Amino acid sequence: MTLVLHEHPFAAYCWKPLVALYERGVPFEPHLVGGPEDREELAKLWPPANIPVLRDEAAGITVPESTTIVEYLDSFGEAPPLVPADPAAARTARLWDRVLDGQVATPMQRIVFDSLRPPDDRDPYGVAEARAALDSACELLDRHLAGEAWMAGPTFSLADTAAAPALHYAYVVNRWDEDRLADLTRYFAALMARPSVARVVDEAHGYRELFPLPWPDHVA
Repeated sequence: MTLVLHEHPFAAYCWKPLVALYERGVPFEPHLVGGPEDREELAKLWPPANIPVLRDEAAGITVPESTTIVEYLDSFGEAPPLVPADPAAARTARLWDRVLDGQVATPMQRIVFDSLRPPDDRDPYGVAEARAALDSACELLDRHLAGEAWMAGPTFSLADTAAAPALHYAYVVNRWDEDRLADLTRYFAALMARPSVARVVDEAHGYRELFPLPWPDHVA
């Protein structure tokens, strides 16, 4: 197998390249990164040992970081590129990829990681800040998505690969007002129904016991 993706199916940032691989129909070998021994092995390819990491065995290239992997995968398969060829459209896709990672995924993870701390070390103020940041980001996204089919325009793109994990897990930890933020809700439903995204969500189901917070009933 030419492409090997070092990942974990439940890890938010691993969803981005997984969605891209399924979207493009590119064969690959998944390599599960679980415990410390897996991380030690991964560090031989990429010293920080954070996931995901893509290894192109044929080319002898190691590609870390989710956004970079998605861009690299545009060279494989026959599907339209996830980073548009038009420079302005590409800039828009990259912008919203950064917004989703920085303003949605980051505060979402802050809430999750706080729950992993011992009770005496938790940071209620920081969690409140993260929830406020998520509320603000959802307001921004709702305004942006008015009249938009996908996050960066009329076609599915890099930005939507970032939106899938960020919004899925944000919906778990800090559910937005679905009636008031109707455009975000409409987009989220379409995103979760996208076959590539639905497949990634389904593959993560078996790992939900790893989630440190109660899994809410409103998330299928």
